[in-house]
Amino acid sequence: MLALTIYYDGQCSLCQAEILFLKSRNHQHLLNFVDLQEPASDASLHQVSCAQAMAEIHGRLANGELLTGIPVFAEAYRRTGLTVLAWLISRTWARVFLDSVYLIFARHRHAISKTLGPGLLRLARWRYL
Repeated sequence: MLALTIYYDGQCSLCQAEILFLKSRNHQHLLNFVDLQEPASDASLHQVSCAQAMAEIHGRLANGELLTGIPVFAEAYRRTGLTVLAWLISRTWARVFLDSVYLIFARHRHAISKTLGPGLLRLARWRYL
């Protein structure tokens, strides 16, 4: 199985909580993580701009294929052993709903993160660190 690099917003506490969760399950080292908010992160190396990644999560497979939105989560869950969840969110009937909900979430991610993020990040740190 090809490795997947996930590009994320390290200033978003919800995003950080999800990344901690994925890192805790990354036993086969099939996921790599790039925080596009880090000064050392050079977007030109990844061919994913910070603006693109802030609008919608991006991931790149080792073969160069670029994924966006829900497929990134499905592939990440598949690589961390959450195969039932990956299968479920990959179904066409689920994608119609999840794609629209995710785009709304992504657009309002920082506002949602201010409310829910700190508690979820504390829980993730307690659970996964």
